[in-house]
Amino acid sequence: SLTSIKIPDGVTNIGFSAFKGCTSLTSIKIPNGVTSIDYNAFQFCKSLNSVKIPDSVTSIGESAFYYCESLTSITIPNNVKSIGYYTFYNCKSLTSIKIPDSVKSIGDGAFKYCDALTSVTIGTGVTSIGDFAFSSCTSLTSIIIPDSVTNIGEGAFKYCDALTSVTIGNSVTSIGD
Repeated sequence: SLTSIKIPDGVTNIGFSAFKGCTSLTSIKIPNGVTSIDYNAFQFCKSLNSVKIPDSVTSIGESAFYYCESLTSITIPNNVKSIGYYTFYNCKSLTSIKIPDSVKSIGDGAFKYCDALTSVTIGTGVTSIGDFAFSSCTSLTSIIIPDSVTNIGEGAFKYCDALTSVTIGNSVTSIGD
């Protein structure tokens, strides 16, 4: 029955599976000073609709927002180095995402099944897009892969039925099946 959380100042880490399965949780305030959000931290928080991650966060763990199907917006701060495996998997209501230049890699299945995702901006620091990273993003119409990317994983855009425009940067040396 938990619907909102205000994490107090002084907290620096949101631990592994900290709020996993809080299906009624709709909002969370993460204070500046938190540096990491661990694996599965908000997994299956199906009612969570918006999250502002402070600039102090440098690490977002795998499956951190897995199956947060009501999540409509999220801000990834400029200090995050990577987006882990399945971080935003099945966030069906997420409409746009801006991946900052600080991010070096997008993990496998990171945005898989984000059905409403229409806009993706990939930062110029990204060098690798993982397997099935944007698979089944059925509303995605165009994507620009920056020159920094060298590897696009297997099925990275599989089942992106609305995709009509793809620009691939000059540094790509490998595109998976």
